[in-house]
Amino acid sequence: MATQKLLSFFLVFLVLLQFLSSAESQAFIGINYGQVADNLPPPSETVKLIQSTSIEKVRLYGADPAIIKALANTGIGIVIGASNGDIPALASDPNFAGQWVSSNVLAYYPASKIIVINVGNEVVTSGDQNLIPQLLPAMQNVQNALNAASLGGKIKVSTVHAMSILSQSDPPSSGLFNPVFGDTLKAVLQFHKENGSPLMINPYPFFAYQSDPRPETLAFCLFQPNAGRVDSGSGIKYMNMFDAQVDAVRSALNAWGFKEVQIVVAETGWPYKGDSNEVGPSVDNAKAYNGNLISHLRSMKGTPLMPGISVDTYIFAVYDEDLKPGPGSERSFGLFKPDLSTTYDVGLSKNAQTPTAPVTPVTPAPATTPTTPTTPVTPVTPAPKPTIASWCMPKPGTPDSELQANLDYACSMSGIRGTAISLRPLPSPQQILVTMAVLILVATYDAENLL
Repeated sequence: MATQKLLSFFLVFLVLLQFLSSAESQAFIGINYGQVADNLPPPSETVKLIQSTSIEKVRLYGADPAIIKALANTGIGIVIGASNGDIPALASDPNFAGQWVSSNVLAYYPASKIIVINVGNEVVTSGDQNLIPQLLPAMQNVQNALNAASLGGKIKVSTVHAMSILSQSDPPSSGLFNPVFGDTLKAVLQFHKENGSPLMINPYPFFAYQSDPRPETLAFCLFQPNAGRVDSGSGIKYMNMFDAQVDAVRSALNAWGFKEVQIVVAETGWPYKGDSNEVGPSVDNAKAYNGNLISHLRSMKGTPLMPGISVDTYIFAVYDEDLKPGPGSERSFGLFKPDLSTTYDVGLSKNAQTPTAPVTPVTPAPATTPTTPTTPVTPVTPAPKPTIASWCMPKPGTPDSELQANLDYACSMSGIRGTAISLRPLPSPQQILVTMAVLILVATYDAENLL
Protein backbone atom coordinates (compact mmCIF):
# COMPACT_ATOMS: atom_id res chain seq x y z
CA MET A 1 0.00 0.00 0.00
CA ALA A 2 2.79 2.42 0.92
CA THR A 3 4.54 1.76 -2.39
CA GLN A 4 1.33 2.37 -4.37
CA LYS A 5 0.69 5.67 -2.59
CA LEU A 6 4.27 6.74 -3.14
CA LEU A 7 4.07 5.90 -6.84
CA SER A 8 0.85 7.92 -7.16
CA PHE A 9 2.43 10.96 -5.58
CA PHE A 10 5.47 10.66 -7.82
CA LEU A 11 3.18 10.64 -10.87
CA VAL A 12 1.42 13.77 -9.60
CA PHE A 13 4.81 15.36 -9.01
CA LEU A 14 5.95 14.63 -12.57
CA VAL A 15 2.75 16.13 -13.99
CA LEU A 16 3.28 19.27 -11.91
CA LEU A 17 6.87 19.51 -13.09
CA GLN A 18 5.67 19.35 -16.69
CA PHE A 19 3.12 22.07 -15.92
CA LEU A 20 5.84 24.20 -14.35
CA SER A 21 8.08 23.83 -17.39
CA SER A 22 5.29 24.83 -19.76
CA ALA A 23 4.05 27.71 -17.64
CA GLU A 24 7.45 29.20 -16.92
CA SER A 25 8.32 29.30 -20.63
CA GLN A 26 5.06 31.01 -21.58
CA ALA A 27 3.45 33.03 -18.81
CA PHE A 28 4.80 36.44 -17.98
CA ILE A 29 3.91 40.09 -18.11
CA GLY A 30 6.13 42.53 -19.93
CA ILE A 31 5.90 46.23 -20.63
CA ASN A 32 6.87 48.59 -23.45
CA TYR A 33 9.32 51.37 -22.61
CA GLY A 34 8.89 54.09 -25.24
CA GLN A 35 10.98 57.25 -25.24
CA VAL A 36 9.21 59.70 -27.56
CA ALA A 37 8.99 62.22 -24.73
CA ASP A 38 10.90 65.06 -23.13
CA ASN A 39 9.85 64.56 -19.52
CA LEU A 40 10.91 61.01 -18.63
CA PRO A 41 12.79 60.17 -15.42
CA PRO A 42 16.32 58.72 -15.58
CA PRO A 43 16.53 55.05 -16.63
CA SER A 44 17.88 54.10 -13.19
CA GLU A 45 14.69 55.39 -11.54
CA THR A 46 12.50 53.63 -14.08
CA VAL A 47 14.30 50.35 -13.46
CA LYS A 48 13.70 50.68 -9.71
CA LEU A 49 10.04 51.32 -10.48
CA ILE A 50 9.82 48.20 -12.66
CA GLN A 51 11.57 46.13 -9.99
CA SER A 52 8.83 47.12 -7.53
CA THR A 53 6.29 45.43 -9.80
CA SER A 54 5.66 41.90 -11.07
CA ILE A 55 6.82 42.94 -14.55
CA GLU A 56 9.44 40.45 -15.75
CA LYS A 57 10.41 41.79 -19.16
CA VAL A 58 10.83 45.14 -20.89
CA ARG A 59 10.59 45.91 -24.58
CA LEU A 60 12.63 48.78 -25.99
CA TYR A 61 12.06 50.22 -29.44
CA GLY A 62 15.77 50.81 -29.90
CA ALA A 63 18.90 49.84 -27.99
CA ASP A 64 19.45 52.77 -25.62
CA PRO A 65 22.75 52.08 -23.79
CA ALA A 66 21.64 53.91 -20.62
CA ILE A 67 18.52 51.74 -20.27
CA ILE A 68 20.30 48.49 -21.12
CA LYS A 69 23.01 49.29 -18.55
CA ALA A 70 20.42 50.26 -15.92
CA LEU A 71 18.73 46.87 -16.38
CA ALA A 72 21.98 44.97 -15.80
CA ASN A 73 21.98 42.37 -13.01
CA THR A 74 18.23 42.74 -12.41
CA GLY A 75 17.16 39.50 -14.07
CA ILE A 76 14.63 41.48 -16.14
CA GLY A 77 14.43 40.22 -19.72
CA ILE A 78 15.14 42.86 -22.36
CA VAL A 79 13.80 43.08 -25.90
CA ILE A 80 15.83 45.51 -27.99
CA GLY A 81 15.16 46.80 -31.48
CA ALA A 82 16.98 47.69 -34.65
CA SER A 83 15.17 50.61 -36.29
CA ASN A 84 13.56 50.50 -39.70
CA GLY A 85 16.31 52.85 -40.80
CA ASP A 86 18.95 50.25 -39.90
CA ILE A 87 17.39 47.55 -42.08
CA PRO A 88 19.07 48.41 -45.42
CA ALA A 89 22.56 48.31 -43.90
CA LEU A 90 21.79 45.17 -41.87
CA ALA A 91 20.46 43.47 -45.02
CA SER A 92 23.29 44.40 -47.37
CA ASP A 93 26.32 44.18 -45.10
CA PRO A 94 26.96 41.20 -42.79
CA ASN A 95 29.83 43.14 -41.24
CA PHE A 96 27.46 45.94 -40.26
CA ALA A 97 25.17 43.34 -38.66
CA GLY A 98 28.14 41.94 -36.74
CA GLN A 99 29.10 45.42 -35.54
CA TRP A 100 25.50 46.13 -34.53
CA VAL A 101 25.35 42.96 -32.45
CA SER A 102 28.75 43.69 -30.94
CA SER A 103 27.79 47.24 -29.95
CA ASN A 104 24.24 46.61 -28.80
CA VAL A 105 24.38 43.05 -27.43
CA LEU A 106 27.86 41.78 -26.66
CA ALA A 107 28.78 45.00 -24.87
CA TYR A 108 26.11 44.31 -22.23
CA TYR A 109 25.25 40.60 -22.30
CA PRO A 110 24.88 38.55 -20.12
CA ALA A 111 24.71 41.08 -17.23
CA SER A 112 21.89 42.72 -19.17
CA LYS A 113 19.51 39.88 -19.98
CA ILE A 114 18.80 40.54 -23.66
CA ILE A 115 16.35 37.92 -24.91
CA VAL A 116 15.00 39.17 -28.26
CA ILE A 117 16.18 41.48 -31.04
CA ASN A 118 13.36 42.95 -33.11
CA VAL A 119 14.48 43.94 -36.56
CA GLY A 120 12.16 46.79 -37.52
CA ASN A 121 8.62 47.62 -36.42
CA GLU A 122 5.52 46.92 -38.54
CA VAL A 123 7.63 46.79 -41.71
CA VAL A 124 5.51 44.28 -43.63
CA THR A 125 2.41 46.49 -43.42
CA SER A 126 4.33 49.75 -43.96
CA GLY A 127 3.80 49.80 -47.71
CA ASP A 128 7.47 50.66 -48.24
CA GLN A 129 8.31 48.47 -51.21
CA ASN A 130 12.01 49.27 -50.92
CA LEU A 131 12.20 48.26 -47.28
CA ILE A 132 9.95 45.21 -47.19
CA PRO A 133 12.18 42.93 -49.36
CA GLN A 134 15.16 43.78 -47.15
CA LEU A 135 13.51 42.69 -43.90
CA LEU A 136 14.31 38.98 -44.09
CA PRO A 137 17.97 39.42 -45.20
CA ALA A 138 18.44 41.85 -42.30
CA MET A 139 16.98 39.32 -39.84
CA GLN A 140 19.18 36.57 -41.28
CA ASN A 141 22.35 38.65 -40.95
CA VAL A 142 21.55 39.53 -37.35
CA GLN A 143 20.89 35.84 -36.64
CA ASN A 144 24.20 34.89 -38.25
CA ALA A 145 26.01 37.48 -36.15
CA LEU A 146 24.45 36.01 -33.00
CA ASN A 147 25.39 32.50 -34.13
CA ALA A 148 28.99 33.62 -34.65
CA ALA A 149 29.01 34.90 -31.06
CA SER A 150 27.54 31.56 -29.81
CA LEU A 151 24.32 33.33 -28.80
CA GLY A 152 22.04 31.96 -31.50
CA GLY A 153 20.18 29.69 -29.12
CA LYS A 154 19.95 32.24 -26.33
CA ILE A 155 18.75 35.42 -28.05
CA LYS A 156 15.93 35.26 -30.59
CA VAL A 157 15.50 37.43 -33.68
CA SER A 158 12.06 38.62 -34.70
CA THR A 159 10.13 41.59 -36.08
CA VAL A 160 6.86 43.18 -34.98
CA HIS A 161 3.64 43.19 -37.00
CA ALA A 162 0.39 45.11 -36.90
CA MET A 163 -2.83 43.10 -36.86
CA SER A 164 -3.39 44.31 -40.41
CA ILE A 165 -1.16 41.47 -41.61
CA LEU A 166 -4.44 39.55 -41.44
CA SER A 167 -6.93 39.84 -44.26
CA GLN A 168 -9.55 38.09 -42.15
CA SER A 169 -9.92 37.72 -38.39
CA ASP A 170 -13.64 37.31 -37.66
CA PRO A 171 -14.50 34.68 -36.67
CA PRO A 172 -11.13 33.69 -35.19
CA SER A 173 -11.18 30.26 -36.84
CA SER A 174 -11.17 31.96 -40.24
CA GLY A 175 -8.01 33.97 -39.51
CA LEU A 176 -5.88 34.34 -42.63
CA PHE A 177 -2.78 36.33 -43.49
CA ASN A 178 -3.22 38.88 -46.23
CA PRO A 179 -2.09 37.26 -49.50
CA VAL A 180 -0.60 40.62 -50.52
CA PHE A 181 2.20 39.91 -48.03
CA GLY A 182 2.39 36.25 -49.02
CA ASP A 183 5.95 35.66 -50.23
CA THR A 184 7.64 37.97 -47.73
CA LEU A 185 5.57 36.85 -44.76
CA LYS A 186 5.91 33.15 -45.54
CA ALA A 187 9.68 33.54 -45.73
CA VAL A 188 9.72 35.37 -42.38
CA LEU A 189 7.56 32.66 -40.80
CA GLN A 190 9.88 29.99 -42.16
CA PHE A 191 12.74 31.89 -40.51
CA HIS A 192 10.82 31.78 -37.20
CA LYS A 193 10.19 28.06 -37.60
CA GLU A 194 13.84 27.26 -38.31
CA ASN A 195 15.22 29.41 -35.49
CA GLY A 196 12.55 28.87 -32.83
CA SER A 197 11.74 32.58 -32.69
CA PRO A 198 8.26 34.00 -32.08
CA LEU A 199 5.85 35.89 -34.30
CA MET A 200 5.32 39.22 -32.54
CA ILE A 201 2.02 41.03 -33.05
CA ASN A 202 0.20 44.13 -31.79
CA PRO A 203 -3.45 43.30 -30.99
CA TYR A 204 -5.46 46.26 -29.68
CA PRO A 205 -9.08 45.59 -28.65
CA PHE A 206 -9.27 49.37 -28.14
CA PHE A 207 -9.22 49.90 -31.90
CA ALA A 208 -11.76 47.11 -32.39
CA TYR A 209 -14.11 48.96 -30.05
CA GLN A 210 -13.56 52.25 -31.87
CA SER A 211 -14.73 50.60 -35.07
CA ASP A 212 -17.81 49.11 -33.33
CA PRO A 213 -18.67 51.34 -30.33
CA ARG A 214 -21.61 49.41 -28.93
CA PRO A 215 -21.94 48.71 -25.17
CA GLU A 216 -21.77 44.96 -25.74
CA THR A 217 -18.57 45.40 -27.74
CA LEU A 218 -17.03 47.44 -24.92
CA ALA A 219 -17.78 44.71 -22.38
CA PHE A 220 -16.32 42.11 -24.76
CA CYS A 221 -13.16 44.18 -25.18
CA LEU A 222 -12.72 44.89 -21.46
CA PHE A 223 -13.00 41.24 -20.28
CA GLN A 224 -16.27 42.14 -18.55
CA PRO A 225 -19.38 39.95 -18.23
CA ASN A 226 -21.01 39.61 -21.64
CA ALA A 227 -23.00 37.15 -23.72
CA GLY A 228 -19.90 36.05 -25.61
CA ARG A 229 -19.48 35.55 -29.33
CA VAL A 230 -19.77 32.14 -30.94
CA ASP A 231 -17.26 31.34 -33.68
CA SER A 232 -19.44 30.11 -36.52
CA GLY A 233 -16.62 28.00 -37.87
CA SER A 234 -15.47 26.22 -34.71
CA GLY A 235 -18.48 26.58 -32.42
CA ILE A 236 -16.21 28.04 -29.72
CA LYS A 237 -17.70 30.82 -27.62
CA TYR A 238 -15.26 33.68 -27.10
CA MET A 239 -15.69 35.81 -24.00
CA ASN A 240 -13.19 38.56 -24.79
CA MET A 241 -11.67 40.33 -27.79
CA PHE A 242 -8.04 39.70 -26.77
CA ASP A 243 -8.45 35.92 -27.03
CA ALA A 244 -10.34 36.31 -30.29
CA GLN A 245 -7.62 38.44 -31.86
CA VAL A 246 -4.78 36.20 -30.70
CA ASP A 247 -6.58 33.07 -31.87
CA ALA A 248 -7.20 34.66 -35.28
CA VAL A 249 -3.41 34.90 -35.63
CA ARG A 250 -3.07 31.32 -34.40
CA SER A 251 -5.56 30.17 -37.04
CA ALA A 252 -3.65 32.06 -39.73
CA LEU A 253 -0.39 30.41 -38.68
CA ASN A 254 -2.01 26.99 -38.67
CA ALA A 255 -3.58 27.57 -42.09
CA TRP A 256 -0.16 28.25 -43.58
CA GLY A 257 1.41 25.24 -41.88
CA PHE A 258 3.31 27.04 -39.13
CA LYS A 259 1.80 25.37 -36.06
CA GLU A 260 5.21 25.32 -34.36
CA VAL A 261 5.64 29.10 -34.40
CA GLN A 262 4.74 30.71 -31.10
CA ILE A 263 2.95 34.04 -30.71
CA VAL A 264 4.14 36.92 -28.55
CA VAL A 265 1.99 40.00 -27.98
CA ALA A 266 4.49 42.81 -28.50
CA GLU A 267 1.99 45.56 -27.71
CA THR A 268 -1.48 45.91 -26.27
CA GLY A 269 -3.07 48.52 -24.07
CA TRP A 270 -5.84 51.07 -23.62
CA PRO A 271 -5.53 54.88 -23.38
CA TYR A 272 -6.86 56.60 -20.27
CA LYS A 273 -7.74 59.82 -22.09
CA GLY A 274 -8.03 61.18 -25.61
CA ASP A 275 -9.51 63.93 -27.74
CA SER A 276 -13.16 64.89 -27.33
CA ASN A 277 -14.10 63.14 -30.57
CA GLU A 278 -12.43 59.83 -29.65
CA VAL A 279 -14.55 56.91 -28.52
CA GLY A 280 -13.26 54.69 -25.72
CA PRO A 281 -10.43 56.45 -23.87
CA SER A 282 -11.06 56.84 -20.13
CA VAL A 283 -9.37 55.97 -16.85
CA ASP A 284 -12.12 53.48 -16.04
CA ASN A 285 -11.81 51.68 -19.38
CA ALA A 286 -8.01 51.65 -19.28
CA LYS A 287 -8.00 50.30 -15.73
CA ALA A 288 -10.58 47.66 -16.63
CA TYR A 289 -8.75 46.49 -19.75
CA ASN A 290 -5.24 46.34 -18.35
CA GLY A 291 -6.30 45.05 -14.94
CA ASN A 292 -8.50 42.32 -16.36
CA LEU A 293 -5.88 41.44 -18.98
CA ILE A 294 -3.31 40.93 -16.23
CA SER A 295 -5.74 38.77 -14.27
CA HIS A 296 -6.51 36.78 -17.40
CA LEU A 297 -2.83 36.14 -18.09
CA ARG A 298 -2.14 35.16 -14.49
CA SER A 299 -5.04 32.72 -14.51
CA MET A 300 -3.14 30.56 -17.03
CA LYS A 301 -6.44 29.87 -18.83
CA GLY A 302 -4.92 30.71 -22.16
CA THR A 303 -7.06 31.15 -25.27
CA PRO A 304 -9.52 28.59 -26.67
CA LEU A 305 -6.98 27.52 -29.31
CA MET A 306 -4.04 27.65 -26.89
CA PRO A 307 -5.48 26.51 -23.54
CA GLY A 308 -3.47 26.22 -20.35
CA ILE A 309 -0.74 28.69 -21.31
CA SER A 310 -0.58 32.46 -21.27
CA VAL A 311 0.78 34.17 -24.35
CA ASP A 312 3.76 36.34 -23.49
CA THR A 313 2.34 39.85 -23.43
CA TYR A 314 3.96 43.31 -23.32
CA ILE A 315 1.60 46.00 -22.11
CA PHE A 316 1.80 49.45 -23.66
CA ALA A 317 3.34 51.36 -21.89
CA VAL A 318 5.46 52.44 -18.91
CA TYR A 319 4.92 56.17 -19.51
CA ASP A 320 2.98 58.55 -21.73
CA GLU A 321 5.01 59.78 -24.69
CA ASP A 322 4.16 63.46 -24.94
CA LEU A 323 5.98 64.06 -28.23
CA LYS A 324 4.05 61.47 -30.22
CA PRO A 325 1.99 62.79 -33.12
CA GLY A 326 -1.64 61.87 -33.76
CA PRO A 327 -4.78 61.99 -31.61
CA GLY A 328 -4.57 62.62 -27.88
CA SER A 329 -4.97 58.95 -27.07
CA GLU A 330 -1.57 58.26 -28.64
CA ARG A 331 0.01 60.22 -25.80
CA SER A 332 -2.06 58.65 -23.02
CA PHE A 333 -1.19 54.97 -22.61
CA GLY A 334 1.21 55.23 -19.66
CA LEU A 335 0.61 53.12 -16.56
CA PHE A 336 2.95 55.40 -14.63
CA LYS A 337 3.63 59.14 -14.51
CA PRO A 338 7.04 60.78 -14.88
CA ASP A 339 7.07 61.34 -11.09
CA LEU A 340 6.89 57.49 -10.78
CA SER A 341 3.37 57.47 -9.32
CA THR A 342 0.71 55.26 -10.87
CA THR A 343 -1.72 56.67 -13.41
CA TYR A 344 -4.18 54.06 -12.14
CA ASP A 345 -3.69 50.80 -10.24
CA VAL A 346 -3.88 47.52 -12.13
CA GLY A 347 -2.35 45.29 -9.45
CA LEU A 348 1.22 45.18 -10.76
CA SER A 349 2.86 46.03 -7.44
CA LYS A 350 4.62 43.07 -5.85
CA ASN A 351 2.73 43.88 -2.66
CA ALA A 352 -0.62 43.96 -4.45
CA GLN A 353 -3.00 41.15 -5.23
CA THR A 354 -4.62 41.39 -8.64
CA PRO A 355 -8.38 40.76 -8.35
CA THR A 356 -9.57 37.70 -10.22
CA ALA A 357 -13.03 39.12 -10.83
CA PRO A 358 -13.40 41.40 -13.86
CA VAL A 359 -13.04 45.08 -13.13
CA THR A 360 -16.15 46.98 -14.12
CA PRO A 361 -15.88 50.71 -14.85
CA VAL A 362 -17.74 52.96 -12.47
CA THR A 363 -18.58 56.63 -12.56
CA PRO A 364 -15.24 58.44 -12.46
CA ALA A 365 -14.34 59.82 -9.07
CA PRO A 366 -12.37 63.02 -8.53
CA ALA A 367 -8.64 62.49 -9.05
CA THR A 368 -6.66 61.92 -5.90
CA THR A 369 -2.99 61.76 -5.16
CA PRO A 370 -1.80 58.16 -4.78
CA THR A 371 -0.80 57.32 -1.26
CA THR A 372 1.75 54.83 -0.02
CA PRO A 373 0.08 51.78 1.54
CA THR A 374 0.75 51.43 5.24
CA THR A 375 2.51 48.36 6.55
CA PRO A 376 0.06 45.91 8.16
CA VAL A 377 0.36 45.77 11.94
CA THR A 378 1.21 42.35 13.34
CA PRO A 379 -1.31 41.25 16.02
CA VAL A 380 0.14 41.26 19.55
CA THR A 381 -2.04 38.47 20.89
CA PRO A 382 -0.64 35.08 19.82
CA ALA A 383 -2.92 33.11 17.55
CA PRO A 384 -4.08 29.66 18.73
CA LYS A 385 -1.80 26.80 17.76
CA PRO A 386 -3.19 25.35 14.52
CA THR A 387 -4.53 21.84 14.65
CA ILE A 388 -4.46 21.31 10.89
CA ALA A 389 -1.86 21.98 8.22
CA SER A 390 -1.67 25.56 6.98
CA TRP A 391 0.36 27.61 4.51
CA CYS A 392 2.03 30.97 4.80
CA MET A 393 4.26 33.15 2.61
CA PRO A 394 7.25 35.19 3.80
CA LYS A 395 7.01 38.96 3.84
CA PRO A 396 8.99 40.44 0.92
CA GLY A 397 12.44 41.56 2.05
CA THR A 398 12.71 39.18 5.02
CA PRO A 399 16.34 38.02 5.42
CA ASP A 400 17.10 34.39 4.58
CA SER A 401 18.54 33.83 8.05
CA GLU A 402 15.31 34.98 9.70
CA LEU A 403 13.21 32.77 7.45
CA GLN A 404 15.41 29.77 8.23
CA ALA A 405 15.18 30.42 11.97
CA ASN A 406 11.39 30.62 11.83
CA LEU A 407 11.18 27.44 9.79
CA ASP A 408 13.45 25.63 12.24
CA TYR A 409 11.23 26.78 15.11
CA ALA A 410 8.02 25.73 13.34
CA CYS A 411 9.47 22.31 12.53
CA SER A 412 10.62 21.77 16.10
CA MET A 413 7.19 22.64 17.50
CA SER A 414 5.37 20.28 15.15
CA GLY A 415 7.80 17.38 15.39
CA ILE A 416 8.68 17.51 11.70
CA ARG A 417 12.27 16.92 10.81
CA GLY A 418 13.59 20.12 9.27
CA THR A 419 16.58 20.79 7.08
CA ALA A 420 18.32 23.70 5.47
CA ILE A 421 16.50 25.31 2.58
CA SER A 422 17.62 27.11 -0.52
CA LEU A 423 15.73 30.39 -0.58
CA ARG A 424 14.96 32.21 -3.81
CA PRO A 425 12.78 35.21 -4.70
CA LEU A 426 9.06 34.84 -4.05
CA PRO A 427 7.86 31.89 -6.14
CA SER A 428 5.35 31.86 -8.92
CA PRO A 429 2.07 29.95 -8.48
CA GLN A 430 3.56 27.11 -10.54
CA GLN A 431 6.62 26.89 -8.27
CA ILE A 432 4.34 26.84 -5.24
CA LEU A 433 2.46 23.86 -6.72
CA VAL A 434 5.68 21.92 -7.20
CA THR A 435 6.84 22.80 -3.67
CA MET A 436 3.53 21.53 -2.31
CA ALA A 437 3.99 18.29 -4.21
CA VAL A 438 7.44 17.82 -2.68
CA LEU A 439 6.08 18.43 0.82
CA ILE A 440 3.28 15.94 0.19
CA LEU A 441 5.86 13.35 -0.81
CA VAL A 442 7.87 13.98 2.36
CA ALA A 443 4.75 13.74 4.50
CA THR A 444 3.81 10.46 2.81
CA TYR A 445 7.26 9.02 3.45
CA ASP A 446 6.91 9.91 7.14
CA ALA A 447 3.38 8.57 7.42
CA GLU A 448 4.35 5.23 5.95
CA ASN A 449 7.59 5.03 7.99
CA LEU A 450 9.63 5.02 4.81
CA LEU A 451 12.20 7.52 6.03
